[in-house]
Amino acid sequence: MRLIITEKDNAARRIADILSDGSAEADRQKGVNVYRWGKTRVVGLSGHVVGLDFPEEYTNWRDVEPVELIDADIVTDPTQENIVRTLSDLSGRAGEVVIATDYDREGELIGKEAYELVREEFDGPIERVRFSSITDREVREAFDNPDELDFDLAAAGEARQVIDLIWGAALTRFLSLSARQLGNDFISVGRVQSPTLKLIVDREREIEAFDPETYWELFADLTTAEGGADETFESQYFYDDDGSEAERVWDEDTATSAHSALEDADAATVASVSRRTRTDSPPEPFNTTAFISAAGSLGYSAQRAMSVAEDLYTAGYLTYPRTDNTVYPDDLDPEALLDSFVGSDEFGEDAESLLALDEIEPTRGDKETTDHPPIHPTGELPAWGDLDEDEWNIYELVVRRFFATVAEPATWEHLRVVAKAGGHQLKANGKRLVEEGYHAVYPYSSASENFVPDVSEGEQLAIGDVELAEKETQPPRRYGQSRLIKKMEEMDIGTKATRHHIIEKLYDRGYLENDPPRPTKLAEAVVDAAEAFADHVVSEEMTAQLEEDMTAIAEGEATYEEVTEASREMLRRVFDELRDSQEEIGEHLQESLKADRRLGQCPDCGDELLVRRSRQGSYFVGCDGFPDCRFTLPLPSTGEPLVLDERCEEHDTHHVKMLAGRDTFVHGCPRCAAAEADESEDRILGACPECGADGAEEQQNEDGEGGGKLAIKQLRSGSRLAGCTRYPDCEYSLPLPRRGDIEITDEHCDEHDLPELVVQDGDEPWELGCPVCNYQEYQARQAIDDLEDLNGIGPATAEKLADAGVDSPEDLTDIDPDDLAQRTQGVTAETVREWQSQLAS
Repeated sequence: MRLIITEKDNAARRIADILSDGSAEADRQKGVNVYRWGKTRVVGLSGHVVGLDFPEEYTNWRDVEPVELIDADIVTDPTQENIVRTLSDLSGRAGEVVIATDYDREGELIGKEAYELVREEFDGPIERVRFSSITDREVREAFDNPDELDFDLAAAGEARQVIDLIWGAALTRFLSLSARQLGNDFISVGRVQSPTLKLIVDREREIEAFDPETYWELFADLTTAEGGADETFESQYFYDDDGSEAERVWDEDTATSAHSALEDADAATVASVSRRTRTDSPPEPFNTTAFISAAGSLGYSAQRAMSVAEDLYTAGYLTYPRTDNTVYPDDLDPEALLDSFVGSDEFGEDAESLLALDEIEPTRGDKETTDHPPIHPTGELPAWGDLDEDEWNIYELVVRRFFATVAEPATWEHLRVVAKAGGHQLKANGKRLVEEGYHAVYPYSSASENFVPDVSEGEQLAIGDVELAEKETQPPRRYGQSRLIKKMEEMDIGTKATRHHIIEKLYDRGYLENDPPRPTKLAEAVVDAAEAFADHVVSEEMTAQLEEDMTAIAEGEATYEEVTEASREMLRRVFDELRDSQEEIGEHLQESLKADRRLGQCPDCGDELLVRRSRQGSYFVGCDGFPDCRFTLPLPSTGEPLVLDERCEEHDTHHVKMLAGRDTFVHGCPRCAAAEADESEDRILGACPECGADGAEEQQNEDGEGGGKLAIKQLRSGSRLAGCTRYPDCEYSLPLPRRGDIEITDEHCDEHDLPELVVQDGDEPWELGCPVCNYQEYQARQAIDDLEDLNGIGPATAEKLADAGVDSPEDLTDIDPDDLAQRTQGVTAETVREWQSQLAS
């Protein structure tokens, strides 16, 4: 039997389909898909199916000094036991094994892990095949020309794993224990994530330290008065600043004087007219960084863009999306690739126009590597309906980028007009696209024109509105995700395969918020502490050196043992710096951790109110003076609280926003919410369905009181409900909307004999109806019987989860989020936790 091992199940399915000419069938073995035809079996891993960890005696954080992890043994354990067992069974029956994992450092390491698992049961030949796209031609060529596993490249990947584990675990434990921040709220530190975080924090410091300066700019509308219809265009005042043109005026009196002079001028005289033609070259081919940047302009995060691109690669539509290369290989035939799009409804006309060019010569970038080509379409076109919206958008972006790289340059005509009025100069710069060139097939780059009419020297122009605009200099912009990845690349932080994952991890760990990324106070505190006590932790030089060392392993110039030992020695020096400052670091972190949770002054003792978390996991407002002061306020049970900059005018307390995915809402001032509840009176609706009408006589016999009433209640947490007046003896309740005025109508429900409700919130009233009927309908809508009932899970994601062994909501409930994220392409641990939260609620 011939056994083929791929990196993921969808790659296994695709390769089996190609090699079997579509005849392969799928069997399930221990929950794993095995594709078979004749004497061939193909099985997909789920990325890494074994993981590195420390021995069990190191698992208790309180019993082990973090520094001990530096020299601890590293053990390998299966993380996907069903896949490992399936691989073992198949290996024992194999006569030949082929490893067909992705062709990069990570893929080679995954291949080596599979090699070692296979070797436990099989001592025959093991071949390695490599390809840059999962197309019929490339896959068949790869299997016709097998190679051997590159153990040096795999060792480089393994060294990265070991170094990242040791650095991350030792430093994370040290800082978390120092700050007494354990459990789910531990303080995460990493070899690559910490220098990346410093980049973001440094930029935030620049923004906060920026001191804006005021300046003025002047604009005037000019209108032609000769040669037919009047044409109006905008011009800008400028002056000579030591031989260079300047538009910003830094003195208000000077600006006001120029404004008055231009307003008083009768006309402007054209002093000069200059024309020039500029060639606009097509873009270079996509490497990973350029692709992420372009996808970012379409609104895709780096993580999402790469996830979609990887799915398109596995499906055979794109080449491998992790590449530094910006030069197409010699064996790429651009005419043949263009020809594959002829006849396509979406791309056929553009492909034909490019094929009609006299010469097709692709552009070339500065980076040329031999592992993978730039990202480009394979020529296999998806059928209508094969791709969802995101997949189509990314696919079209890559197709049109390829079109652009073989298109002709664009040609722009620039027209510059300088006019004089009132002793001052005005200028207008126009541009017109003369030859569309690559813009005709690549709409993602700007092709906007600026109209300036054709005028002549000496021509008189009428002056219209003259505007004096007061402005301020702006601080540097925050890094968008694509700009951040480009900066990481420039500084050798991370690799093309890991940079987008690092950014996602920083969000998951609570270090970043919003987009563009903004550091939280926790992020600033961690960077501050590292800079003050162990600068190596956030040093890009250190991580760049390790990247060089791992490249040396891959090229056979260094060994795994040499590099990992050098890294351990570096970490020992870091701990020498940290050890004497542990208490000071802990105090600094603890104080900084409060910064994101401060609300205002406690009304009882004057200390600070903080957002706190109970042992049960719920959030509330508590006094920092606890246990001496026990003042508390409730917070809504839905979502995670975010302290906003906005403050309550009455209590000078920060407002709170509850982050709950699509159900996110602003809770407002917690003190106002509590006061409103204290002052509100219950509004009776009718008999309690639980203990009221039907059970009134029974209740009266038991406790001497009549049956309970259902009433609208305002809770101190800000929530509203229809609850029984006999609470806590009767706990019957129904949720009500948090916002809007609730009107009790005269209409009654025939089934429950309760009045129908209308919520007045905005222009259109919401006819809620009977609160019991409304809640029953809501429960029916919210019932989660299938994975696709959860927000964020569509057919494609459900299929990925099924490949990872998650077939139902029950399977998803108890699974480890980090483990599932590692095994499922395009799914983060935070997303899994959100799904589990939906199930729990």
